[in-house]
Amino acid sequence: MNGTFAVTLSSILAADQAAPAGGFNPMNLVLFALFALLIIMMIRKQRKTKAAAQEKQSKLSPGVDIMTNFGLFGHVKAVDTENNKIELEISPGVVVTVHSQTVAKIIDPADASLSGDSVPDDVSSLTLGLEKRDDSKESAEETLARLNQENNKDN
Repeated sequence: MNGTFAVTLSSILAADQAAPAGGFNPMNLVLFALFALLIIMMIRKQRKTKAAAQEKQSKLSPGVDIMTNFGLFGHVKAVDTENNKIELEISPGVVVTVHSQTVAKIIDPADASLSGDSVPDDVSSLTLGLEKRDDSKESAEETLARLNQENNKDN
């Protein structure tokens, strides 16, 4: 194993020495371009993240509803920018203090509503597109035949 490694290493070193000295290698240009692209993409992402954090901080004021990183929803009562603290009312009369960096999302009033969708009080309104069938008078054999037929339709 060591002999094979030594032969491989010596052949690599010999190939490296056989390269022309001072010649232009286009692979170096490609590597430099990829490195530059990587740096540019990192800078762009950092700027976007910083802009989003500044926008979130500017929207953060008393009276706004927020969600924290750990899933706590509440109403902002006070913002202390010096100490990075927010007083958050999570239910009437219950105020907790959280760090300002724990704010994950500022809830817009449009997001808070169900956007026109309402939850029905009974299940009957959930079956609008389905055909209604009276299965209560079906025998066990008829039920088995119907289920087999429905299963064959799917395949």
